[in-house]
Amino acid sequence: MADASMVDLFVIGGGINGAGIARDAAGRGLSVILCEKGDLAEGTSSRSGKLVHGGLRYLEYYEFRLVREALIEREVLLNSASHIIWPMRFVLPHSPDDRPAWLVRLGLFLYDHLGGRKRLPGTRSLDLRRDPEGAPILGKYTRGFEYSDCWVDDARLVVLNALDAAERGARVLTRTACISARRDNGAWTVTMRNERTGATETVRARLIVNAGGPWVNDIVGRVAGSNSSRNVRLVKGSHIIVPKFWEGSQAYLVQNHDKRVIFINPYEGDKALIGTTDIPYEGRPEEVQADEAEIDYLIAAVNRYFKEKLSRKDVITSFSGVRPLFDDGKGNPSAVTRDYVFDLDETGGAPILNVFGGKITTFRKLSEHALQKIAVHFPRMGPDWTRTATLPGGEIPDADYVRFIDATKSAYPWMPRSLMQHYGRLYGARLKQIVAGATGLDGLGRHFGADLYEAEVRYLVAREWAETAEDVLVRRTKQALHLTPEEKAAFESWFAAEFDRAAA
Repeated sequence: MADASMVDLFVIGGGINGAGIARDAAGRGLSVILCEKGDLAEGTSSRSGKLVHGGLRYLEYYEFRLVREALIEREVLLNSASHIIWPMRFVLPHSPDDRPAWLVRLGLFLYDHLGGRKRLPGTRSLDLRRDPEGAPILGKYTRGFEYSDCWVDDARLVVLNALDAAERGARVLTRTACISARRDNGAWTVTMRNERTGATETVRARLIVNAGGPWVNDIVGRVAGSNSSRNVRLVKGSHIIVPKFWEGSQAYLVQNHDKRVIFINPYEGDKALIGTTDIPYEGRPEEVQADEAEIDYLIAAVNRYFKEKLSRKDVITSFSGVRPLFDDGKGNPSAVTRDYVFDLDETGGAPILNVFGGKITTFRKLSEHALQKIAVHFPRMGPDWTRTATLPGGEIPDADYVRFIDATKSAYPWMPRSLMQHYGRLYGARLKQIVAGATGLDGLGRHFGADLYEAEVRYLVAREWAETAEDVLVRRTKQALHLTPEEKAAFESWFAAEFDRAAA
Protein backbone atom coordinates (compact mmCIF):
# COMPACT_ATOMS: atom_id res chain seq x y z
CA MET A 1 0.00 0.00 0.00
CA ALA A 2 1.37 3.44 -0.95
CA ASP A 3 2.46 5.78 1.84
CA ALA A 4 0.03 8.71 1.73
CA SER A 5 2.61 11.01 3.38
CA MET A 6 5.31 10.21 0.78
CA VAL A 7 6.16 12.95 -1.71
CA ASP A 8 8.52 12.77 -4.65
CA LEU A 9 10.46 15.96 -3.95
CA PHE A 10 11.08 17.91 -0.76
CA VAL A 11 12.64 21.25 -1.70
CA ILE A 12 14.40 23.24 1.02
CA GLY A 13 14.69 26.96 0.33
CA GLY A 14 12.15 29.49 -0.93
CA GLY A 15 14.50 31.66 -2.93
CA ILE A 16 14.57 31.80 -6.71
CA ASN A 17 16.26 28.43 -7.19
CA GLY A 18 14.01 26.55 -4.78
CA ALA A 19 10.85 28.13 -6.16
CA GLY A 20 11.98 27.53 -9.74
CA ILE A 21 12.77 23.86 -9.10
CA ALA A 22 9.46 23.32 -7.26
CA ARG A 23 7.58 24.86 -10.18
CA ASP A 24 9.40 22.82 -12.81
CA ALA A 25 8.93 19.58 -10.86
CA ALA A 26 5.23 20.17 -10.20
CA GLY A 27 4.70 20.87 -13.90
CA ARG A 28 6.21 17.48 -14.69
CA GLY A 29 3.68 15.71 -12.47
CA LEU A 30 5.87 15.16 -9.40
CA SER A 31 4.46 15.64 -5.91
CA VAL A 32 6.35 18.47 -4.26
CA ILE A 33 6.73 20.23 -0.92
CA LEU A 34 8.58 23.56 -0.86
CA CYS A 35 9.76 24.44 2.64
CA GLU A 36 11.06 27.94 3.51
CA LYS A 37 12.12 28.94 7.04
CA GLY A 38 11.19 32.60 6.50
CA ASP A 39 9.23 34.42 3.83
CA LEU A 40 9.63 33.72 0.13
CA ALA A 41 12.63 35.64 -1.25
CA GLU A 42 13.43 36.99 2.20
CA GLY A 43 17.15 36.36 1.77
CA THR A 44 19.37 36.85 -1.26
CA SER A 45 16.60 36.69 -3.85
CA SER A 46 15.02 40.02 -2.85
CA ARG A 47 18.35 41.80 -2.37
CA SER A 48 19.77 41.67 -5.86
CA GLY A 49 20.47 44.39 -8.41
CA LYS A 50 17.03 43.62 -9.96
CA LEU A 51 18.49 42.73 -13.35
CA VAL A 52 17.98 39.96 -15.85
CA HIS A 53 21.25 40.29 -17.70
CA GLY A 54 23.96 38.35 -19.43
CA GLY A 55 26.69 39.67 -17.18
CA LEU A 56 28.79 41.88 -19.44
CA ARG A 57 31.77 41.91 -17.09
CA TYR A 58 31.86 38.08 -16.86
CA LEU A 59 33.31 38.07 -20.38
CA GLU A 60 36.57 39.34 -18.88
CA TYR A 61 36.79 36.10 -16.91
CA TYR A 62 36.09 33.97 -20.02
CA GLU A 63 32.69 32.85 -18.70
CA PHE A 64 31.40 32.54 -22.27
CA ARG A 65 29.08 29.60 -21.63
CA LEU A 66 27.46 31.31 -18.65
CA VAL A 67 27.05 34.61 -20.53
CA ARG A 68 25.57 32.86 -23.56
CA GLU A 69 23.11 30.92 -21.41
CA ALA A 70 22.15 34.08 -19.52
CA LEU A 71 21.63 36.08 -22.73
CA ILE A 72 19.36 33.36 -24.14
CA GLU A 73 17.45 33.18 -20.86
CA ARG A 74 17.05 36.97 -20.84
CA GLU A 75 14.61 36.80 -23.76
CA VAL A 76 12.96 33.58 -22.57
CA LEU A 77 12.12 35.28 -19.27
CA LEU A 78 11.05 38.49 -20.99
CA ASN A 79 8.47 36.47 -22.94
CA SER A 80 7.31 34.60 -19.84
CA ALA A 81 6.67 37.57 -17.56
CA SER A 82 6.66 40.88 -19.44
CA HIS A 83 4.85 42.55 -16.53
CA ILE A 84 7.71 42.12 -14.03
CA ILE A 85 10.56 41.97 -16.58
CA TRP A 86 11.11 44.71 -19.14
CA PRO A 87 13.89 46.05 -21.39
CA MET A 88 16.21 48.74 -20.12
CA ARG A 89 18.92 50.69 -21.93
CA PHE A 90 22.27 51.09 -20.15
CA VAL A 91 24.66 53.95 -20.84
CA LEU A 92 28.32 53.19 -20.27
CA PRO A 93 30.47 56.35 -20.16
CA HIS A 94 33.96 55.44 -21.31
CA SER A 95 36.88 56.22 -19.03
CA PRO A 96 40.26 55.87 -20.78
CA ASP A 97 41.86 55.42 -17.34
CA ASP A 98 40.22 52.01 -17.03
CA ARG A 99 39.31 49.50 -19.77
CA PRO A 100 40.40 50.62 -23.28
CA ALA A 101 37.63 51.52 -25.73
CA TRP A 102 38.48 48.63 -28.08
CA LEU A 103 37.99 46.13 -25.24
CA VAL A 104 34.63 47.63 -24.32
CA ARG A 105 33.52 47.57 -27.98
CA LEU A 106 34.62 43.94 -28.30
CA GLY A 107 32.74 42.97 -25.15
CA LEU A 108 29.59 44.70 -26.36
CA PHE A 109 29.90 43.07 -29.80
CA LEU A 110 30.06 39.63 -28.15
CA TYR A 111 27.21 40.62 -25.84
CA ASP A 112 25.03 41.51 -28.84
CA HIS A 113 25.74 38.26 -30.69
CA LEU A 114 26.47 35.45 -28.22
CA GLY A 115 22.86 34.82 -27.23
CA GLY A 116 20.93 35.15 -30.48
CA ARG A 117 19.34 38.48 -29.48
CA LYS A 118 15.89 38.92 -31.05
CA ARG A 119 13.70 41.40 -29.16
CA LEU A 120 16.20 43.80 -27.63
CA PRO A 121 17.90 46.60 -29.59
CA GLY A 122 21.66 46.35 -30.04
CA THR A 123 24.58 48.49 -28.94
CA ARG A 124 25.21 52.00 -30.24
CA SER A 125 27.99 54.52 -29.67
CA LEU A 126 27.25 57.84 -27.98
CA ASP A 127 28.74 61.29 -28.14
CA LEU A 128 28.16 62.32 -24.54
CA ARG A 129 28.68 65.99 -25.47
CA ARG A 130 25.66 65.95 -27.80
CA ASP A 131 23.42 62.97 -27.03
CA PRO A 132 20.87 63.65 -24.28
CA GLU A 133 22.04 60.60 -22.31
CA GLY A 134 25.30 62.48 -21.71
CA ALA A 135 23.63 65.49 -20.09
CA PRO A 136 24.18 64.41 -16.46
CA ILE A 137 27.74 63.19 -17.10
CA LEU A 138 30.87 65.26 -16.37
CA GLY A 139 32.31 66.99 -19.43
CA LYS A 140 35.62 65.12 -19.35
CA TYR A 141 33.82 61.96 -20.42
CA THR A 142 33.05 62.47 -24.09
CA ARG A 143 32.48 58.97 -25.43
CA GLY A 144 30.00 56.33 -24.36
CA PHE A 145 28.12 53.23 -25.39
CA GLU A 146 24.51 52.19 -24.93
CA TYR A 147 23.34 48.58 -24.77
CA SER A 148 20.31 46.55 -23.69
CA ASP A 149 19.52 44.34 -20.71
CA CYS A 150 16.37 43.78 -18.66
CA TRP A 151 14.94 44.88 -15.34
CA VAL A 152 13.18 42.42 -13.02
CA ASP A 153 11.21 42.65 -9.80
CA ASP A 154 13.26 39.93 -8.12
CA ALA A 155 11.02 39.19 -5.13
CA ARG A 156 7.93 38.95 -7.31
CA LEU A 157 9.76 36.60 -9.66
CA VAL A 158 10.19 34.22 -6.72
CA VAL A 159 6.59 34.56 -5.57
CA LEU A 160 5.23 33.95 -9.08
CA ASN A 161 7.30 30.78 -9.39
CA ALA A 162 5.97 29.58 -6.04
CA LEU A 163 2.42 30.51 -7.07
CA ASP A 164 2.76 28.57 -10.31
CA ALA A 165 4.15 25.60 -8.38
CA ALA A 166 1.20 25.70 -6.00
CA GLU A 167 -1.32 25.94 -8.82
CA ARG A 168 0.29 22.83 -10.33
CA GLY A 169 -0.14 20.90 -7.09
CA ALA A 170 2.92 21.72 -5.00
CA ARG A 171 2.54 22.40 -1.28
CA VAL A 172 4.29 25.67 -0.42
CA LEU A 173 5.13 26.18 3.25
CA THR A 174 6.56 29.50 4.39
CA ARG A 175 7.93 30.27 7.85
CA THR A 176 8.49 26.54 8.19
CA ALA A 177 11.98 25.33 9.02
CA CYS A 178 13.28 21.93 8.04
CA ILE A 179 14.79 20.84 11.36
CA SER A 180 15.91 17.32 10.49
CA ALA A 181 16.13 14.89 7.60
CA ARG A 182 17.32 11.30 7.92
CA ARG A 183 17.59 8.41 5.53
CA ASP A 184 15.23 5.56 6.33
CA ASN A 185 14.46 2.53 4.14
CA GLY A 186 15.53 4.12 0.88
CA ALA A 187 13.72 7.43 1.46
CA TRP A 188 13.92 10.52 3.65
CA THR A 189 12.03 11.13 6.88
CA VAL A 190 11.80 14.92 7.17
CA THR A 191 10.65 16.90 10.19
CA MET A 192 9.66 20.53 9.84
CA ARG A 193 8.47 23.16 12.30
CA ASN A 194 6.18 26.13 11.76
CA GLU A 195 8.16 29.07 13.10
CA ARG A 196 5.04 31.03 14.07
CA THR A 197 3.03 28.32 15.85
CA GLY A 198 5.76 25.89 16.87
CA ALA A 199 3.80 22.98 15.41
CA THR A 200 5.88 20.17 13.89
CA GLU A 201 5.10 17.79 11.05
CA THR A 202 6.90 14.77 9.65
CA VAL A 203 6.72 13.68 6.02
CA ARG A 204 8.47 11.14 3.82
CA ALA A 205 10.24 12.12 0.59
CA ARG A 206 11.92 10.15 -2.16
CA LEU A 207 14.44 12.91 -2.87
CA ILE A 208 15.53 16.16 -1.22
CA VAL A 209 16.62 19.25 -3.14
CA ASN A 210 18.77 21.52 -1.02
CA ALA A 211 18.38 25.03 -2.49
CA GLY A 212 19.33 26.78 0.73
CA GLY A 213 21.45 29.47 -0.93
CA PRO A 214 23.84 30.88 1.70
CA TRP A 215 22.66 28.14 4.06
CA VAL A 216 23.29 25.23 1.65
CA ASN A 217 26.26 23.82 3.57
CA ASP A 218 24.45 24.21 6.89
CA ILE A 219 21.58 22.13 5.51
CA VAL A 220 23.99 19.48 4.18
CA GLY A 221 25.67 19.04 7.57
CA ARG A 222 23.29 20.05 10.34
CA VAL A 223 19.93 19.07 8.85
CA ALA A 224 20.73 16.15 6.58
CA GLY A 225 23.73 14.84 8.55
CA SER A 226 25.55 14.40 5.28
CA ASN A 227 28.61 15.91 3.67
CA SER A 228 29.64 17.39 0.34
CA SER A 229 32.94 18.06 -1.36
CA ARG A 230 31.42 21.27 -2.75
CA ASN A 231 31.30 24.54 -0.91
CA VAL A 232 29.88 28.01 -1.29
CA ARG A 233 31.76 31.23 -0.98
CA LEU A 234 29.73 33.98 0.60
CA VAL A 235 30.09 37.34 -1.12
CA LYS A 236 28.31 40.42 0.14
CA GLY A 237 26.64 42.79 -2.28
CA SER A 238 25.21 46.08 -1.05
CA HIS A 239 23.00 48.69 -2.72
CA ILE A 240 21.82 52.17 -1.85
CA ILE A 241 18.60 53.93 -2.87
CA VAL A 242 18.68 57.70 -3.51
CA PRO A 243 16.38 60.21 -5.24
CA LYS A 244 16.71 59.94 -9.04
CA PHE A 245 19.06 62.67 -10.28
CA TRP A 246 18.82 62.54 -14.09
CA GLU A 247 16.19 62.83 -16.82
CA GLY A 248 15.12 59.87 -18.91
CA SER A 249 14.43 56.17 -18.46
CA GLN A 250 18.00 55.01 -19.18
CA ALA A 251 20.26 53.41 -16.59
CA TYR A 252 24.01 53.92 -16.28
CA LEU A 253 26.91 51.53 -15.84
CA VAL A 254 30.17 53.09 -14.67
CA GLN A 255 33.64 51.61 -14.30
CA ASN A 256 35.45 52.17 -11.04
CA HIS A 257 39.20 52.40 -10.43
CA ASP A 258 39.29 48.83 -9.03
CA LYS A 259 37.76 47.45 -12.26
CA ARG A 260 34.41 46.92 -10.57
CA VAL A 261 31.34 48.18 -12.41
CA ILE A 262 28.52 50.00 -10.67
CA PHE A 263 24.91 50.07 -11.90
CA ILE A 264 22.88 53.26 -11.45
CA ASN A 265 19.31 52.33 -12.32
CA PRO A 266 15.97 54.17 -12.26
CA TYR A 267 13.88 52.68 -9.46
CA GLU A 268 10.27 53.01 -8.41
CA GLY A 269 9.67 56.06 -10.61
CA ASP A 270 11.45 58.83 -8.73
CA LYS A 271 14.35 56.94 -7.17
CA ALA A 272 17.66 55.36 -8.18
CA LEU A 273 19.12 52.01 -7.17
CA ILE A 274 22.91 52.00 -7.03
CA GLY A 275 25.14 48.95 -6.58
CA THR A 276 26.74 46.65 -6.04
CA THR A 277 29.76 45.90 -3.92
CA ASP A 278 31.53 42.54 -3.96
CA ILE A 279 33.32 41.75 -0.72
CA PRO A 280 33.93 38.49 1.17
CA TYR A 281 31.44 37.79 3.96
CA GLU A 282 31.90 35.51 6.94
CA GLY A 283 29.02 36.43 9.24
CA ARG A 284 25.53 35.01 9.59
CA PRO A 285 23.65 35.59 6.31
CA GLU A 286 20.52 36.76 8.14
CA GLU A 287 22.48 39.57 9.81
CA VAL A 288 24.02 41.10 6.68
CA GLN A 289 23.74 44.85 6.15
CA ALA A 290 25.51 47.53 4.17
CA ASP A 291 28.29 49.18 6.15
CA GLU A 292 29.39 52.79 5.91
CA ALA A 293 32.50 51.97 3.89
CA GLU A 294 30.38 50.33 1.20
CA ILE A 295 27.96 53.25 1.11
CA ASP A 296 30.87 55.69 0.76
CA TYR A 297 32.35 53.51 -2.00
CA LEU A 298 29.13 53.60 -4.03
CA ILE A 299 28.67 57.34 -3.57
CA ALA A 300 32.28 57.96 -4.67
CA ALA A 301 31.81 55.82 -7.80
CA VAL A 302 28.78 57.88 -8.82
CA ASN A 303 30.44 61.20 -8.05
CA ARG A 304 33.39 60.28 -10.25
CA TYR A 305 31.14 60.45 -13.33
CA PHE A 306 28.12 62.67 -12.60
CA LYS A 307 27.75 66.42 -12.41
CA GLU A 308 25.31 66.24 -9.51
CA LYS A 309 27.18 65.08 -6.43
CA LEU A 310 25.64 62.67 -3.96
CA SER A 311 26.29 62.79 -0.24
CA ARG A 312 25.43 60.51 2.66
CA LYS A 313 22.27 62.48 3.39
CA ASP A 314 20.87 61.55 -0.05
CA VAL A 315 20.73 57.87 0.87
CA ILE A 316 17.10 57.00 1.58
CA THR A 317 17.90 53.43 2.57
CA SER A 318 20.30 50.61 1.81
CA PHE A 319 20.16 46.85 1.63
CA SER A 320 22.64 44.04 1.40
CA GLY A 321 22.47 40.43 0.27
CA VAL A 322 24.75 37.44 0.61
CA ARG A 323 25.45 35.72 -2.67
CA PRO A 324 26.10 32.00 -2.32
CA LEU A 325 28.67 31.63 -5.10
CA PHE A 326 30.21 28.27 -5.90
CA ASP A 327 33.73 28.33 -4.45
CA ASP A 328 36.02 27.82 -7.44
CA GLY A 329 39.14 28.93 -5.57
CA LYS A 330 39.43 32.38 -7.17
CA GLY A 331 40.89 34.99 -4.83
CA ASN A 332 39.04 38.04 -6.17
CA PRO A 333 35.34 38.00 -5.16
CA SER A 334 34.45 39.68 -8.47
CA ALA A 335 36.14 36.84 -10.35
CA VAL A 336 34.34 34.03 -8.53
CA THR A 337 32.09 32.26 -11.00
CA ARG A 338 28.37 33.07 -11.06
CA ASP A 339 27.77 29.64 -12.61
CA TYR A 340 25.98 26.87 -10.74
CA VAL A 341 27.06 23.38 -9.74
CA PHE A 342 25.04 20.38 -8.58
CA ASP A 343 26.16 17.75 -6.09
CA LEU A 344 23.96 14.62 -6.16
CA ASP A 345 24.53 12.35 -3.17
CA GLU A 346 22.73 9.01 -3.67
CA THR A 347 23.93 7.32 -0.50
CA GLY A 348 21.59 4.61 0.80
CA GLY A 349 19.17 4.98 -2.08
CA ALA A 350 17.81 8.25 -0.70
CA PRO A 351 19.25 10.99 -2.92
CA ILE A 352 19.86 14.62 -2.01
CA LEU A 353 20.63 17.19 -4.69
CA ASN A 354 22.63 20.12 -3.33
CA VAL A 355 22.57 23.30 -5.41
CA PHE A 356 25.60 25.59 -5.30
CA GLY A 357 25.75 29.06 -6.86
CA GLY A 358 23.57 30.44 -9.62
CA LYS A 359 22.12 33.83 -10.51
CA ILE A 360 18.59 35.14 -10.99
CA THR A 361 18.88 35.31 -14.79
CA THR A 362 19.64 31.60 -15.13
CA PHE A 363 17.23 30.26 -12.50
CA ARG A 364 14.90 28.66 -15.07
CA LYS A 365 17.75 26.84 -16.81
CA LEU A 366 19.20 25.82 -13.45
CA SER A 367 15.81 24.38 -12.47
CA GLU A 368 15.53 22.51 -15.75
CA HIS A 369 19.04 21.10 -15.36
CA ALA A 370 18.23 20.06 -11.78
CA LEU A 371 15.23 18.02 -12.95
CA GLN A 372 17.29 16.47 -15.73
CA LYS A 373 19.91 15.54 -13.13
CA ILE A 374 17.40 13.57 -11.02
CA ALA A 375 15.32 12.21 -13.91
CA VAL A 376 16.73 8.71 -13.43
CA HIS A 377 14.91 8.55 -10.09
CA PHE A 378 11.56 9.57 -11.62
CA PRO A 379 11.29 7.74 -14.97
CA ARG A 380 7.62 8.66 -15.35
CA MET A 381 7.98 12.40 -14.90
CA GLY A 382 7.09 14.72 -17.77
CA PRO A 383 9.48 16.41 -20.20
CA ASP A 384 11.05 19.88 -20.10
CA TRP A 385 8.25 22.46 -20.35
CA THR A 386 9.13 25.84 -18.83
CA ARG A 387 10.89 27.43 -21.83
CA THR A 388 7.63 28.41 -23.53
CA ALA A 389 5.41 28.72 -20.45
CA THR A 390 4.29 31.98 -18.88
CA LEU A 391 4.42 32.83 -15.21
CA PRO A 392 1.22 33.88 -13.41
CA GLY A 393 0.15 37.26 -14.78
CA GLY A 394 2.35 36.85 -17.82
CA GLU A 395 -0.57 35.69 -19.98
CA ILE A 396 -0.23 38.85 -22.07
CA PRO A 397 -0.68 38.51 -25.86
CA ASP A 398 2.70 38.65 -27.63
CA ALA A 399 4.24 39.67 -24.27
CA ASP A 400 3.30 43.22 -25.28
CA TYR A 401 2.89 45.02 -21.97
CA VAL A 402 2.19 48.44 -23.54
CA ARG A 403 -0.75 47.10 -25.53
CA PHE A 404 -1.95 45.21 -22.45
CA ILE A 405 -1.95 48.33 -20.27
CA ASP A 406 -3.78 50.30 -22.97
CA ALA A 407 -6.54 47.65 -22.95
CA THR A 408 -6.60 47.81 -19.15
CA LYS A 409 -7.21 51.57 -19.27
CA SER A 410 -10.32 50.92 -21.33
CA ALA A 411 -11.55 48.26 -18.90
CA TYR A 412 -10.99 50.43 -15.79
CA PRO A 413 -11.36 54.08 -16.87
CA TRP A 414 -11.78 55.16 -13.23
CA MET A 415 -8.36 53.90 -12.16
CA PRO A 416 -5.57 56.49 -11.73
CA ARG A 417 -2.57 56.00 -13.99
CA SER A 418 -0.10 55.33 -11.17
CA LEU A 419 -2.38 52.69 -9.62
CA MET A 420 -2.91 51.00 -12.98
CA GLN A 421 0.85 50.79 -13.52
CA HIS A 422 1.29 49.50 -9.98
CA TYR A 423 -1.21 46.68 -10.50
CA GLY A 424 -0.09 46.05 -14.07
CA ARG A 425 3.59 45.75 -13.21
CA LEU A 426 3.06 43.52 -10.17
CA TYR A 427 0.17 41.31 -11.29
CA GLY A 428 -0.04 41.60 -15.06
CA ALA A 429 -3.09 39.86 -16.48
CA ARG A 430 -4.16 38.84 -12.98
CA LEU A 431 -4.81 42.37 -11.79
CA LYS A 432 -8.50 41.69 -12.44
CA GLN A 433 -8.43 39.28 -9.48
CA ILE A 434 -7.58 42.20 -7.21
CA VAL A 435 -9.93 44.73 -8.76
CA ALA A 436 -12.71 42.11 -9.03
CA GLY A 437 -16.08 43.88 -9.23
CA ALA A 438 -14.87 47.32 -8.18
CA THR A 439 -16.22 50.20 -10.27
CA GLY A 440 -14.30 52.92 -8.46
CA LEU A 441 -11.62 53.49 -5.85
CA ASP A 442 -14.18 53.00 -3.08
CA GLY A 443 -14.50 49.39 -4.17
CA LEU A 444 -10.84 48.74 -3.30
CA GLY A 445 -11.41 49.29 0.41
CA ARG A 446 -9.28 51.24 2.81
CA HIS A 447 -6.54 53.42 1.30
CA PHE A 448 -3.28 53.25 3.27
CA GLY A 449 -1.40 55.83 1.20
CA ALA A 450 0.45 55.92 -2.13
CA ASP A 451 -0.92 53.04 -4.27
CA LEU A 452 -1.76 50.65 -1.43
CA TYR A 453 -5.39 49.66 -0.98
CA GLU A 454 -7.06 47.02 1.15
CA ALA A 455 -8.14 44.86 -1.80
CA GLU A 456 -4.52 44.25 -2.81
CA VAL A 457 -3.46 43.42 0.74
CA ARG A 458 -6.25 40.88 1.15
CA TYR A 459 -5.28 39.29 -2.17
CA LEU A 460 -1.65 39.00 -1.04
CA VAL A 461 -2.63 37.37 2.24
CA ALA A 462 -5.09 34.98 0.60
CA ARG A 463 -3.04 34.02 -2.46
CA GLU A 464 0.63 34.92 -2.03
CA TRP A 465 1.63 33.84 1.50
CA ALA A 466 1.93 37.36 2.91
CA GLU A 467 1.85 36.97 6.70
CA THR A 468 3.34 40.23 7.97
CA ALA A 469 3.17 43.90 7.09
CA GLU A 470 6.80 43.67 5.93
CA ASP A 471 5.91 40.87 3.51
CA VAL A 472 3.46 43.27 1.87
CA LEU A 473 5.43 46.51 2.01
CA VAL A 474 8.92 45.25 1.16
CA ARG A 475 8.69 42.07 -0.92
CA ARG A 476 5.22 41.68 -2.49
CA THR A 477 5.22 45.41 -3.26
CA LYS A 478 7.74 48.22 -2.76
CA GLN A 479 5.23 50.49 -1.04
CA ALA A 480 7.55 50.85 1.96
CA LEU A 481 9.47 53.32 -0.21
CA HIS A 482 6.37 55.41 -0.90
CA LEU A 483 4.42 55.53 2.36
CA THR A 484 5.22 58.13 5.01
CA PRO A 485 6.41 56.87 8.41
CA GLU A 486 2.96 57.67 9.80
CA GLU A 487 1.22 55.76 7.01
CA LYS A 488 3.51 52.76 7.52
CA ALA A 489 2.81 52.72 11.24
CA ALA A 490 -0.94 52.93 10.63
CA PHE A 491 -0.77 50.10 8.10
CA GLU A 492 1.27 47.90 10.43
CA SER A 493 -1.28 48.42 13.22
CA TRP A 494 -4.19 47.64 10.91
CA PHE A 495 -2.47 44.53 9.51
CA ALA A 496 -1.65 43.17 12.97
CA ALA A 497 -5.19 43.71 14.19
CA GLU A 498 -6.77 42.30 11.05
CA PHE A 499 -4.60 39.24 10.39
CA ASP A 500 -2.65 38.30 13.50
CA ARG A 501 -5.93 37.95 15.35
CA ALA A 502 -7.29 35.83 12.50
CA ALA A 503 -4.16 33.63 12.59
CA ALA A 504 -4.53 33.17 16.34
